[in-house]
Parts: sequence; structure tokens; C-alpha cells
Amino acid sequence: MLKMMMRPMPCSYSYCTTRGMLFLNSTSLVALLHSQSSNPSKCRETQLGNGPSKPRVSSVEDVLKVFDEMLHRRPLPSVVRFNQLLGQLAKQKHYSAVLSLNRQMGLIGISSDAYTLTVVINCYCHLNQMGFSLSILGQFFKLGLQPSVFTFNTLINGFVLENQVAEAARLFSKMVEQGNCPPDVVTFNTLIKGFCLMGNNREAIQLLGKMEERGCKPNIVAYSTIIDSLCKDTLVDEAWNLLSEMIAAGIAPDVVTYTCLIQGVCNIGRWKEATRLLNEMVSQNIFPNLLTFNVLVDALCKQRMVAETNSVIEMMIQRGIEPNMITYNSLMDGYCLRGEMDEAKQVFDLMISKGSMVEVQSCNILINGYCKGKMIDKAYNIFREMPLRGLVPDIITYTTLIDGFCKARRLQEAEKLFSEMQGCGQHPNIRTYAVLLDALCSNQQLSKAIELLREMKDKKLELNIVVYTIIIEGLLKAGKVESATEVFSSLSSKVVQPNVWTYNVMITGLCNGGLLVEAEKLFREMEQKGCSADGWTYNSIIRGFINNNEASRAMGLIQEMVERGFSADASTTELIVNLLSKDRVDPSLLPLLKNS
Repeated sequence: MLKMMMRPMPCSYSYCTTRGMLFLNSTSLVALLHSQSSNPSKCRETQLGNGPSKPRVSSVEDVLKVFDEMLHRRPLPSVVRFNQLLGQLAKQKHYSAVLSLNRQMGLIGISSDAYTLTVVINCYCHLNQMGFSLSILGQFFKLGLQPSVFTFNTLINGFVLENQVAEAARLFSKMVEQGNCPPDVVTFNTLIKGFCLMGNNREAIQLLGKMEERGCKPNIVAYSTIIDSLCKDTLVDEAWNLLSEMIAAGIAPDVVTYTCLIQGVCNIGRWKEATRLLNEMVSQNIFPNLLTFNVLVDALCKQRMVAETNSVIEMMIQRGIEPNMITYNSLMDGYCLRGEMDEAKQVFDLMISKGSMVEVQSCNILINGYCKGKMIDKAYNIFREMPLRGLVPDIITYTTLIDGFCKARRLQEAEKLFSEMQGCGQHPNIRTYAVLLDALCSNQQLSKAIELLREMKDKKLELNIVVYTIIIEGLLKAGKVESATEVFSSLSSKVVQPNVWTYNVMITGLCNGGLLVEAEKLFREMEQKGCSADGWTYNSIIRGFINNNEASRAMGLIQEMVERGFSADASTTELIVNLLSKDRVDPSLLPLLKNS
């Protein structure tokens, strides 16, 4: 399989990250995909204007040279020729350079036309300077020029890029009200995209319904954008309904639509629907693209089905679709989940052999796999090699490795790495501190843990329930029950709600300290405050009563635990069986334990 991956690829594709899981029968999947011919789809681009033959330039330096030559011509070339240069620069995303050249044009008396101003607006939008974009819109009216729908679309897209969807919607409404520049399909699609990015699917669907009222027939972009948003919000049934509406309107789904739906059903575990969608897609000669394949690879790897994953990747390669970093990262993560670290390292080495494919995330996956497999030294070697590859470890890298050292009981090395990350400009987050706090508390270094807690407060980090629970557990293990109770009682004043883990820690600590009345009171209180007890809670308090010679009170809780669908764990069962052997509890408990 790895030899197959080593083949040079005929083409490459761009990719945007997605989420999803899929469970498929590998034999049927491979047969299904092999039965169809490859039909990769081409992406569409929106062209920035048309015009006469353009000066051919390939870099900023070329543009500046041509621009300078044009400035020295007499008579000066028309604004159209200058616009062509600005347009080409804008397409290459050199927005600041466009603005600089436009200022020079103004200084030598070249008047801007509607196209020039639209290009300038586009540049300000991409530079997140919407205030300047609106001021350029004012220049249209000052110069007696009429903004086109393309101008307004550029502004609306700028607002969407800055997450100012309400402003985009206001500008859209003005276009509708004034009537001299009605919105087109691109306008509607851009605003629909904005609503979807904000998670406002209802507004997006309403806007879709208004398109035909305004003389714009919805296209596949509009439908697919909303279907994708609904799927990401796990509203798959609504997405199915919209798909049916789209087909009824005579619009056939494409590879993007199918991929969104496949990922949507995968995210909620509806595997059969995913398989049916794939069957339907291929039967209509719509072949999976890189994005679809990566959804499948990620889904199979999350199910630890790496053999099936390799079949999918081999199929990609045979059809001329090059696996990218996302593909290989998913495969490597799949091997890590199975604990097959030699195979994961082979994938990593393959990525290295392909040049610039390895990134920080790739290293983080392998480091995490080694740490989970208790191979901390191998994880540390990958970490040390990162700068040699031009990669800067991020906060995830450091936190993962610190956690690995802590779990390996190499606390001194974890603390050293914690200091090192700060020296390298990486600021620990709440997760990093929580990992180290937990290790200090577990190793009876409570004074250091309290010192670290003060450091977090000094840095104005917002302490969450995870941090407080770690501290409470540390105090309880150190026998400081009163201090732990004080911290627990203070949570309400800190607007931090204890969760079931916090209650379990407190109840266990109180039981271990022989404070059964307080433990039972807290046990009943958690239910009243809307935090339902789980199996761990019941087992903890039952063991507490038994260990403190309160077998009769434990019996009632055992009955309650079983009625609520929870089971006695091995430790609790052993205690109860021991009591049964001494005739200290009702033998009728035995059938309950067997049923649990």
C-alpha cells in the first residue's frame, strides 16, 4: 500500500477541512467505486471583470515595471489599461499594492471609473477595512458614477468576510428598496453564505424562497450552501427535505451536494444512509472527489478500519486523485487509535518523503499516538525534530507532551517543558495548566499545585470546573476535607457549576473521611440542582456505606441503583459478595447484582 502511495501524482487538488464519520462494508465500497469511470469535477471561479487584451504579467515586479512604463507614455494610456493591471494584482491578492498604484494614478490625473473603484473596494474588503470600502462607495456618487451589482456584491461579501452579516443584510435591503440596481444570483448566494456562517439557517432558507420572487432562479450553489449548513448543525432531515425541493425544481445535486450530505449523515451515525447516498451518487456518474474521499478516509479511520481506508486511498491514486496532508493525517490517526505506531510512523515518513506535506498537526497526531502508547521518548524525539523541519511546536504539541510526561510519572521533565514552552513564546492555556495541576495533585505536591493556581489567577485565566475539581480532589487526597468543602461551596459565588465529576469527587472524599451524612446530603442535593447521578456516583456512595459498616443503608441504594439502570462495578460487587458470605445483608440482593 505504501509503495502505491509513493507514485508520482498527475495532478493536485485544493481541500477545505470537514468533519465526519462513516461505516462502510469495504468489499461493496471498493466494487462500487471501481465500477464507475473517473469524472473529476472542475471548480468554478468568479472572474473580476472583462476588457480588452491585458498586459501579460506574472509577478508584482512585472506589474510595477509595466505601470512605470505606462506613466511615462504620452499621451497617457486610458484608465482601462491601468485597470487591467490593478485587476491582475488584485487576483494575485496583492491588495495593498493595488491601493498604492491607485493613489499614484490619482496624483498624475488619471480619473477612476466604476471598475477602478470596484477593484479598490474589493481590496479594502479583503484588508478588513470596511469603513474605507464604504467611503469609496461615496466616491461613486461624487463622481456621478453608478455602482453596478458587482460593486454591491463586493461590499456585501466584504461584510460577510468580517462576520458583519447584519450590515450585509442592510445593504441588500437598500438594493431591493431603491430598485435601480436589483440583486442578482451572486448577491443572494453571498448573503445566504453569510447567514449560514452565522448558523442562521432559518434566514438563509427564507432568503432562498425570496429569490424567485425577485426574478432570480436559485442555483445549486444556493441550495448546497444551505444543505451543508444544515448538515453541520446535525439537521440532516431538514437537509434531506431541501434536497428533495431542489430536485423538484429541476436542479440535480452535484459532488459537493452529495459530499455535504454524506458527511452530515456520518456525523450522526446514520451509516446506511451514507452508503445509499454513495450508491446514488456513483450511479449518476458523479464520482467522489478529493473532499469526498477524505470524508470517507476520516470516517473509516475513526472506526479504526484502516485496511478499508487503505483500499480507498489506493483507489484515489489509481484514479489520479492525489492524497493530501488531510488524507495522510487521517490514516496516521487511524493507526494511532489502533495502537499500531510502527505503521503510523511509516505514514509519517512517507509524508516527509513527499516534501512539504508534514505540518505541525501531523507531528501532533504522531506525538499523541506515542504518548497514548506510553512511548514518551519516541514522542519527545518527534518534538525535537520539528525545528529541523522548519516547524514550530504549538500549544497542542506542548500540552500533549507535558501530559505524556505526567502520565509516565516524569514530572520533573514535564515541568521543565512547561517552562521551555513559555520561553519560546507559547502561552499555556487552561488545558495545559489543568494537565500539570492534576499531575502535581496526584503526586502529593499540593503546595506546588496551589502555587500554579495562583499563577493562573495572576494571568487572569478564567478557571473552569475542570481546574476546580482537580484542586478539590487534590485537597481530599491530602486529607484536607474542610478546605475541599470550602472550595466546593465557593463555586456558586464564582458562577461555576459543579458537574457530575465534581460531585463524585466530593462524595468519594467525604465517604473516605467517614462523613456519611454529608456525603448522602450532597448525593440528594445534586439531583435537586439538576445534576443526575451516574453509575460512578452510586458505586462510590454504596462503597462508602459498606466500608463504614452501614450495610443496611447501602442495601436501599443498591436497589435504587439497579432500578435506575446502573450496575455495580467490580469493587462494589466484591464488597457485597463478602457481606453476603457473612450473612450481613439480605440474600435477595444477589439476583439484583446478577441482573445489573
